[in-house]
Amino acid sequence: MSATPKRRLLDMVGAAPTFIAAGCRVTGDIETAGPVVVCGAVRGDGKIGAALSMARDSSWEGEIHAGHAVIAGSITGKLIVAEKLEIGSSAVLRADVVARSIAIAKGAVVEGVMQVTSGQPIVKFEEKRGAS
Repeated sequence: MSATPKRRLLDMVGAAPTFIAAGCRVTGDIETAGPVVVCGAVRGDGKIGAALSMARDSSWEGEIHAGHAVIAGSITGKLIVAEKLEIGSSAVLRADVVARSIAIAKGAVVEGVMQVTSGQPIVKFEEKRGAS
């Protein structure tokens, strides 16, 4: 029997991510080879070697580098994603964004320059399930 396919990057976060809980505020730079899940607030730069997942009420102020990202919260600064970036309908990005591929949900707000490094068009979609 084959395993259920993983439809969203968030489903591929894997075991033992660095978790910043709701109500938690982190000030300073974050650097990790693994995935990061943000439900609280971060102020500082980030170098994330795997997936970044930001929940609806989360926020990050700074320059972020990540392997993959699913964003439902807010970012102020700059976001650089090596592979796929998914921007949820509740996301507010006041940032310049660079990614290999970008999918953006109807309702998301992006104020800044968006650059797709693969040359592919930005994919627009309607979210079928609630944002993270």
